Amino acid sequence: MELFKALGEYDYEQIVFMNDKETGLRAITCIHDTTLGPGLGGTRYWTYEKEEDAVKDAMRLARGMTYKNAASGLPIGGAKTVILKDPNNRVNEEALFRAFGRFVEGLNGRYITAADVGTGEVQMDYVYQETNYVAGTSLKPGTSGNPSPSTAHGVYMGMKAAAKKAFGTASLEGRTILIEGVGKVGYILAEKALAEGAVVIAADLFNGPRERARELGCDIVDSNDLFSVKADIYAPCALGATIHDESLRQMEAAGIKVIAGAANNQLEEARHGDQLEEMGLVYAPDYIINSGGVIQVADEFNGGYNAERAKKSVENIYNQIEKVFDIAERDNIPTYQAADKLAEERIEAVRKTKKVFVNHAKSIINR
Repeated sequence: MELFKALGEYDYEQIVFMNDKETGLRAITCIHDTTLGPGLGGTRYWTYEKEEDAVKDAMRLARGMTYKNAASGLPIGGAKTVILKDPNNRVNEEALFRAFGRFVEGLNGRYITAADVGTGEVQMDYVYQETNYVAGTSLKPGTSGNPSPSTAHGVYMGMKAAAKKAFGTASLEGRTILIEGVGKVGYILAEKALAEGAVVIAADLFNGPRERARELGCDIVDSNDLFSVKADIYAPCALGATIHDESLRQMEAAGIKVIAGAANNQLEEARHGDQLEEMGLVYAPDYIINSGGVIQVADEFNGGYNAERAKKSVENIYNQIEKVFDIAERDNIPTYQAADKLAEERIEAVRKTKKVFVNHAKSIINR
């Protein structure tokens, strides 16, 4: 891997390699862009076949956070950490994550970390022992707690914006919504849609979530027969890459008009975003509609988490999705490209203000 060539391709700012022999810590923090503020992104604790895979993952995820945070209107940039997990080597997690926390502290506020795949509140509590540049810890005053309800509420608001685009009204009453994955986020989304008078058909690979969804009032369909039923809206809330050649054919047969869900990386390939546009499907881009969780986390840095303030910010996802539709129409491009443009235009507009010298620049971390 030609590292500097890769950094230059998408204008990455910094990669930090961390090594602590005593604790077994091997980690990579990638800071993609801090034009809008300090880079915020979670810490992934994962096993990689090759070290190069870990570097690529950190870079891909960091860039994704830049776009998510920018398109969500947050005063923060994008970054991400991956900690390489060795399944054959038992480590003391407290020691390992506290060592990581000291490295984060050494970045002096350029990077704020939080939980991600393989990490949670416990690990963030360890990090907090060493740095204030962390969110989602139970020990920090003004912490925000579980982000799933905010993620679900943001998806719900984005779905209403997409429904308005497709059907002329934001109301979900009488609409049939197919939710794939009724875990922490999908279940709350189902609850909100049912309360508004929608018919919800749920699918999940696991029996527990299926039964909870059934008790809630959802109809249940087998995951293998996902698009065998007629529906208006498809909400992917589990694994990514569920929008592909075959599923698009099935969606067309099922009468789907809107795709609005919480899953990351929903398009298997970029060309599928072009395909669904050609088919006339309304697509609410994933990294905007599912940004409620990071919006909640970022609110911790406004003098401590405030639930009402955070909820108002999450509800702005409705407006952000409408902006995406406006850009798509203005530039005659698919919505997945319009989402990128929304983020890029905001970053560029703020970047132009940086020519003005400020001795002690204000940011979200010193409010």
